[in-house]
Amino acid sequence: MTESKWIVGVDVGGTSVKIGIISAKGDIYKKWEIKTDKSNGGQRIMEDVWNSVQQKLSESNISSDNILGIGLGAPGFIDGDTGYIYEAVNIGWKEYDLPGHLKQLSGLPVFVENDANVAVLGENWQGAGRQEKNVIAITLGTGVGGGIIANGEIVNGANGMAGEIGHMTIETAGRPCNCGRAGCLETIASATGIVRQAMELIEAGNSESKLVEHFENHGVLTAKDIFNYASLGDQEASSIVHYTADVLGLVIANMGALLNPSKVLIGGGVSKAGDQLLDAIKASFEKYALERVSSICDMRVAELGNDAGIIGAAFLVKQKVLHVSF
Repeated sequence: MTESKWIVGVDVGGTSVKIGIISAKGDIYKKWEIKTDKSNGGQRIMEDVWNSVQQKLSESNISSDNILGIGLGAPGFIDGDTGYIYEAVNIGWKEYDLPGHLKQLSGLPVFVENDANVAVLGENWQGAGRQEKNVIAITLGTGVGGGIIANGEIVNGANGMAGEIGHMTIETAGRPCNCGRAGCLETIASATGIVRQAMELIEAGNSESKLVEHFENHGVLTAKDIFNYASLGDQEASSIVHYTADVLGLVIANMGALLNPSKVLIGGGVSKAGDQLLDAIKASFEKYALERVSSICDMRVAELGNDAGIIGAAFLVKQKVLHVSF
Protein backbone atom coordinates (compact mmCIF):
# COMPACT_ATOMS: atom_id res chain seq x y z
CA MET A 1 0.00 0.00 0.00
CA THR A 2 1.22 3.52 -0.79
CA GLU A 3 -0.12 5.03 2.46
CA SER A 4 2.81 4.95 4.90
CA LYS A 5 0.86 4.90 8.14
CA TRP A 6 -2.50 3.40 9.00
CA ILE A 7 -4.71 3.33 12.07
CA VAL A 8 -6.99 0.56 13.29
CA GLY A 9 -10.34 1.82 14.57
CA VAL A 10 -12.56 -0.45 16.67
CA ASP A 11 -16.13 0.13 17.87
CA VAL A 12 -17.33 -2.49 20.36
CA GLY A 13 -21.09 -3.03 20.56
CA GLY A 14 -23.32 -5.47 22.36
CA THR A 15 -23.88 -7.71 19.33
CA SER A 16 -21.06 -6.83 16.92
CA VAL A 17 -17.61 -5.26 16.84
CA LYS A 18 -17.00 -2.88 13.94
CA ILE A 19 -13.38 -2.64 12.79
CA GLY A 20 -11.70 -0.47 10.19
CA ILE A 21 -8.29 0.17 8.67
CA ILE A 22 -8.19 3.94 8.28
CA SER A 23 -5.66 6.33 6.78
CA ALA A 24 -4.14 9.14 8.80
CA LYS A 25 -6.32 11.47 6.70
CA GLY A 26 -9.48 9.72 7.90
CA ASP A 27 -10.31 7.68 4.80
CA ILE A 28 -11.63 4.16 5.38
CA TYR A 29 -9.55 1.66 3.40
CA LYS A 30 -11.33 -1.44 4.69
CA LYS A 31 -14.09 -2.07 7.23
CA TRP A 32 -15.78 -5.17 8.55
CA GLU A 33 -17.60 -6.62 11.55
CA ILE A 34 -17.18 -9.60 13.84
CA LYS A 35 -19.56 -11.04 16.41
CA THR A 36 -19.23 -9.84 20.00
CA ASP A 37 -18.45 -12.95 22.06
CA LYS A 38 -19.85 -12.10 25.49
CA SER A 39 -19.19 -15.55 26.95
CA ASN A 40 -16.76 -15.80 29.85
CA GLY A 41 -17.31 -12.17 30.78
CA GLY A 42 -16.24 -10.96 27.33
CA GLN A 43 -12.64 -12.01 27.94
CA ARG A 44 -12.16 -13.40 24.42
CA ILE A 45 -13.29 -10.28 22.56
CA MET A 46 -9.85 -8.69 22.29
CA GLU A 47 -8.31 -11.94 21.03
CA ASP A 48 -11.03 -12.10 18.38
CA VAL A 49 -10.41 -8.47 17.43
CA TRP A 50 -6.66 -8.84 17.08
CA ASN A 51 -6.89 -12.15 15.18
CA SER A 52 -9.31 -10.51 12.76
CA VAL A 53 -7.13 -7.42 12.36
CA GLN A 54 -4.05 -9.55 11.68
CA GLN A 55 -5.90 -11.43 8.95
CA LYS A 56 -7.06 -8.22 7.23
CA LEU A 57 -3.62 -6.61 7.48
CA SER A 58 -2.08 -9.70 5.88
CA GLU A 59 -4.67 -9.69 3.08
CA SER A 60 -3.90 -6.01 2.47
CA ASN A 61 -0.11 -6.43 2.59
CA ILE A 62 0.10 -3.95 5.46
CA SER A 63 2.77 -4.59 8.08
CA SER A 64 1.92 -3.94 11.73
CA ASP A 65 5.04 -1.74 11.67
CA ASN A 66 2.98 0.68 9.57
CA ILE A 67 0.17 0.90 12.13
CA LEU A 68 0.24 4.05 14.28
CA GLY A 69 -1.94 2.40 16.90
CA ILE A 70 -5.33 0.97 17.74
CA GLY A 71 -8.18 3.21 18.87
CA LEU A 72 -11.21 1.64 20.48
CA GLY A 73 -14.64 2.87 21.56
CA ALA A 74 -16.55 0.81 24.10
CA PRO A 75 -19.76 1.20 26.09
CA GLY A 76 -19.69 1.65 29.84
CA PHE A 77 -17.79 3.56 32.47
CA ILE A 78 -14.26 4.21 31.25
CA ASP A 79 -11.33 6.23 32.57
CA GLY A 80 -10.68 8.66 29.72
CA ASP A 81 -7.01 9.07 30.65
CA THR A 82 -6.03 5.40 30.92
CA GLY A 83 -8.79 3.57 29.02
CA TYR A 84 -9.38 1.35 32.05
CA ILE A 85 -12.92 -0.04 32.02
CA TYR A 86 -14.66 0.10 35.38
CA GLU A 87 -17.79 -1.59 34.05
CA ALA A 88 -19.48 -2.32 30.73
CA VAL A 89 -22.65 -4.16 31.72
CA ASN A 90 -23.81 -4.98 28.17
CA ILE A 91 -20.49 -6.66 27.39
CA GLY A 92 -19.68 -8.28 30.73
CA TRP A 93 -16.46 -6.38 31.44
CA LYS A 94 -15.70 -5.21 34.96
CA GLU A 95 -12.44 -3.79 36.36
CA TYR A 96 -10.76 -4.57 33.04
CA ASP A 97 -7.48 -3.19 31.71
CA LEU A 98 -8.56 -3.41 28.08
CA PRO A 99 -5.74 -1.28 26.62
CA GLY A 100 -3.16 -3.31 28.52
CA HIS A 101 -4.64 -6.58 27.27
CA LEU A 102 -4.84 -5.50 23.62
CA LYS A 103 -1.38 -3.93 23.73
CA GLN A 104 0.02 -7.21 25.04
CA LEU A 105 -1.62 -9.07 22.14
CA SER A 106 -0.69 -6.62 19.39
CA GLY A 107 2.48 -4.89 20.51
CA LEU A 108 0.89 -1.63 19.36
CA PRO A 109 -0.17 1.54 21.22
CA VAL A 110 -3.82 1.18 22.29
CA PHE A 111 -6.18 3.98 23.32
CA VAL A 112 -9.72 3.50 24.63
CA GLU A 113 -12.62 5.92 25.13
CA ASN A 114 -16.34 5.72 25.79
CA ASP A 115 -18.18 4.89 22.56
CA ALA A 116 -20.27 8.07 22.61
CA ASN A 117 -17.12 10.19 22.94
CA VAL A 118 -15.44 8.30 20.12
CA ALA A 119 -18.50 8.84 17.90
CA VAL A 120 -18.42 12.62 18.41
CA LEU A 121 -14.70 12.62 17.56
CA GLY A 122 -15.52 10.84 14.31
CA GLU A 123 -18.37 13.16 13.40
CA ASN A 124 -16.27 16.21 14.13
CA TRP A 125 -13.27 14.95 12.15
CA GLN A 126 -14.94 13.59 9.02
CA GLY A 127 -18.67 14.26 9.41
CA ALA A 128 -21.13 17.00 10.24
CA GLY A 129 -18.95 18.68 12.87
CA ARG A 130 -16.51 20.11 10.31
CA GLN A 131 -13.69 20.12 12.89
CA GLU A 132 -15.19 22.72 15.17
CA LYS A 133 -13.59 23.30 18.58
CA ASN A 134 -16.82 23.37 20.63
CA VAL A 135 -19.39 20.67 19.84
CA ILE A 136 -22.26 18.90 21.58
CA ALA A 137 -23.41 15.58 20.12
CA ILE A 138 -26.61 13.81 21.13
CA THR A 139 -27.42 10.28 20.01
CA LEU A 140 -31.10 9.32 20.06
CA GLY A 141 -31.41 5.55 19.84
CA THR A 142 -32.84 2.94 22.19
CA GLY A 143 -31.23 5.16 24.81
CA VAL A 144 -29.87 8.71 24.72
CA GLY A 145 -26.11 9.20 24.62
CA GLY A 146 -23.90 12.20 24.22
CA GLY A 147 -20.43 13.59 23.87
CA ILE A 148 -18.88 17.01 24.36
CA ILE A 149 -15.87 18.62 22.71
CA ALA A 150 -14.70 21.83 24.41
CA ASN A 151 -11.73 23.82 23.16
CA GLY A 152 -10.87 20.98 20.80
CA GLU A 153 -10.79 18.21 23.42
CA ILE A 154 -13.25 15.57 24.60
CA VAL A 155 -14.66 16.41 28.02
CA ASN A 156 -14.46 13.40 30.35
CA GLY A 157 -14.92 15.00 33.76
CA ALA A 158 -13.54 13.75 37.08
CA ASN A 159 -14.29 10.07 36.50
CA GLY A 160 -15.50 9.75 32.92
CA MET A 161 -19.15 10.68 33.44
CA ALA A 162 -19.22 13.97 31.52
CA GLY A 163 -21.57 13.94 28.56
CA GLU A 164 -24.16 11.56 30.04
CA ILE A 165 -26.85 13.75 28.51
CA GLY A 166 -29.46 11.02 28.60
CA HIS A 167 -29.44 11.04 32.38
CA MET A 168 -30.17 14.72 32.90
CA THR A 169 -33.34 14.90 35.01
CA ILE A 170 -36.26 16.40 33.08
CA GLU A 171 -39.35 15.29 35.02
CA THR A 172 -38.71 15.04 38.76
CA ALA A 173 -41.71 12.73 39.14
CA GLY A 174 -41.17 11.04 35.79
CA ARG A 175 -40.97 7.46 34.58
CA PRO A 176 -38.32 5.03 35.90
CA CYS A 177 -35.06 4.96 33.96
CA ASN A 178 -32.68 2.03 33.48
CA CYS A 179 -30.09 3.93 35.50
CA GLY A 180 -32.22 3.45 38.63
CA ARG A 181 -33.46 7.02 38.80
CA ALA A 182 -36.59 8.58 37.32
CA GLY A 183 -37.49 11.25 34.78
CA CYS A 184 -34.24 11.17 32.79
CA LEU A 185 -34.12 12.61 29.27
CA GLU A 186 -33.74 9.03 28.04
CA THR A 187 -37.25 8.17 29.29
CA ILE A 188 -38.68 10.83 26.95
CA ALA A 189 -36.46 11.37 23.91
CA SER A 190 -35.10 7.89 23.14
CA ALA A 191 -36.95 5.69 20.65
CA THR A 192 -38.14 3.71 23.67
CA GLY A 193 -39.29 6.89 25.42
CA ILE A 194 -41.18 8.15 22.38
CA VAL A 195 -43.01 4.82 22.06
CA ARG A 196 -43.69 4.85 25.81
CA GLN A 197 -45.43 8.22 25.46
CA ALA A 198 -47.66 6.79 22.72
CA MET A 199 -48.45 3.59 24.63
CA GLU A 200 -49.55 5.59 27.67
CA LEU A 201 -51.90 7.52 25.41
CA ILE A 202 -53.27 4.27 23.93
CA GLU A 203 -53.66 2.59 27.31
CA ALA A 204 -55.63 5.57 28.63
CA GLY A 205 -58.37 4.37 26.28
CA ASN A 206 -59.92 7.68 25.24
CA SER A 207 -57.83 8.57 22.19
CA GLU A 208 -59.01 8.93 18.59
CA SER A 209 -55.44 8.94 17.29
CA LYS A 210 -54.49 6.76 14.32
CA LEU A 211 -51.81 5.39 16.65
CA VAL A 212 -54.53 3.39 18.42
CA GLU A 213 -55.74 1.83 15.18
CA HIS A 214 -52.17 1.08 14.11
CA PHE A 215 -51.38 -0.67 17.38
CA GLU A 216 -54.61 -2.69 17.28
CA ASN A 217 -53.87 -3.82 13.71
CA HIS A 218 -50.16 -4.55 14.07
CA GLY A 219 -49.63 -5.21 17.77
CA VAL A 220 -46.52 -3.06 17.79
CA LEU A 221 -45.63 0.62 17.52
CA THR A 222 -42.28 2.21 16.66
CA ALA A 223 -40.89 5.72 16.91
CA LYS A 224 -40.86 5.80 13.10
CA ASP A 225 -44.62 5.11 13.08
CA ILE A 226 -45.21 8.03 15.45
CA PHE A 227 -43.23 10.43 13.25
CA ASN A 228 -45.07 9.15 10.16
CA TYR A 229 -48.50 9.79 11.69
CA ALA A 230 -47.37 13.20 12.94
CA SER A 231 -46.34 14.13 9.39
CA LEU A 232 -49.84 13.09 8.22
CA GLY A 233 -51.41 15.50 10.70
CA ASP A 234 -52.39 13.13 13.52
CA GLN A 235 -52.87 15.53 16.43
CA GLU A 236 -51.71 13.26 19.25
CA ALA A 237 -48.71 11.91 17.34
CA SER A 238 -47.80 15.54 16.59
CA SER A 239 -48.14 16.35 20.28
CA ILE A 240 -45.64 13.59 21.18
CA VAL A 241 -43.15 14.84 18.58
CA HIS A 242 -43.60 18.44 19.74
CA TYR A 243 -43.06 17.58 23.41
CA THR A 244 -40.00 15.45 22.64
CA ALA A 245 -38.47 18.21 20.51
CA ASP A 246 -39.34 20.86 23.09
CA VAL A 247 -37.55 18.92 25.82
CA LEU A 248 -34.50 18.37 23.61
CA GLY A 249 -34.39 22.06 22.70
CA LEU A 250 -34.55 23.00 26.37
CA VAL A 251 -31.73 20.60 27.26
CA ILE A 252 -29.54 21.92 24.44
CA ALA A 253 -30.28 25.53 25.45
CA ASN A 254 -29.22 24.80 29.03
CA MET A 255 -26.08 23.03 27.85
CA GLY A 256 -25.46 25.95 25.51
CA ALA A 257 -25.44 28.36 28.43
CA LEU A 258 -22.63 26.28 29.96
CA LEU A 259 -20.62 25.30 26.89
CA ASN A 260 -21.43 27.85 24.14
CA PRO A 261 -21.03 25.36 21.25
CA SER A 262 -20.70 26.38 17.61
CA LYS A 263 -22.15 23.03 16.51
CA VAL A 264 -24.81 20.65 17.85
CA LEU A 265 -25.08 17.24 16.17
CA ILE A 266 -28.14 15.00 16.44
CA GLY A 267 -27.54 11.33 15.60
CA GLY A 268 -28.95 7.87 16.22
CA GLY A 269 -31.94 6.08 14.75
CA VAL A 270 -34.47 8.70 15.87
CA SER A 271 -32.57 11.38 13.93
CA LYS A 272 -33.69 9.65 10.71
CA ALA A 273 -36.93 11.62 11.16
CA GLY A 274 -34.85 14.39 9.55
CA ASP A 275 -36.09 17.95 9.27
CA GLN A 276 -39.41 17.05 10.89
CA LEU A 277 -37.58 16.57 14.19
CA LEU A 278 -34.60 18.85 13.62
CA ASP A 279 -36.67 21.92 12.76
CA ALA A 280 -38.79 21.44 15.89
CA ILE A 281 -35.69 21.06 18.09
CA LYS A 282 -34.16 24.19 16.54
CA ALA A 283 -37.32 26.19 17.23
CA SER A 284 -37.35 25.05 20.85
CA PHE A 285 -33.62 25.74 21.25
CA GLU A 286 -34.04 29.27 19.93
CA LYS A 287 -37.02 29.81 22.25
CA TYR A 288 -35.09 28.85 25.39
CA ALA A 289 -31.48 29.81 24.62
CA LEU A 290 -29.70 33.10 25.10
CA GLU A 291 -29.62 34.87 21.74
CA ARG A 292 -25.82 35.03 21.69
CA VAL A 293 -25.75 31.26 22.29
CA SER A 294 -28.29 30.32 19.60
CA SER A 295 -27.05 32.78 16.97
CA ILE A 296 -23.56 31.24 16.82
CA CYS A 297 -24.75 27.62 16.95
CA ASP A 298 -25.35 25.46 13.88
CA MET A 299 -27.54 22.40 14.56
CA ARG A 300 -27.57 19.51 12.11
CA VAL A 301 -28.09 15.76 11.75
CA ALA A 302 -24.97 13.58 12.07
CA GLU A 303 -23.66 12.20 8.77
CA LEU A 304 -21.42 9.20 9.36
CA GLY A 305 -23.93 6.69 10.72
CA ASN A 306 -22.28 3.43 11.81
CA ASP A 307 -18.84 4.59 10.64
CA ALA A 308 -18.58 7.36 13.26
CA GLY A 309 -17.17 4.99 15.88
CA ILE A 310 -14.29 3.53 13.89
CA ILE A 311 -13.37 6.92 12.40
CA GLY A 312 -13.47 8.55 15.83
CA ALA A 313 -11.36 5.75 17.29
CA ALA A 314 -8.78 6.44 14.59
CA PHE A 315 -8.77 10.14 15.46
CA LEU A 316 -8.22 9.20 19.11
CA VAL A 317 -4.95 7.56 18.03
CA LYS A 318 -3.97 10.68 16.06
CA GLN A 319 -4.64 12.80 19.15
CA LYS A 320 -2.54 10.60 21.41
CA VAL A 321 0.32 9.68 19.07
CA LEU A 322 0.63 12.73 16.82
CA HIS A 323 -0.67 15.24 19.39
CA VAL A 324 -3.23 16.79 17.03
CA SER A 325 -6.52 18.37 18.06
CA PHE A 326 -9.39 20.23 16.43
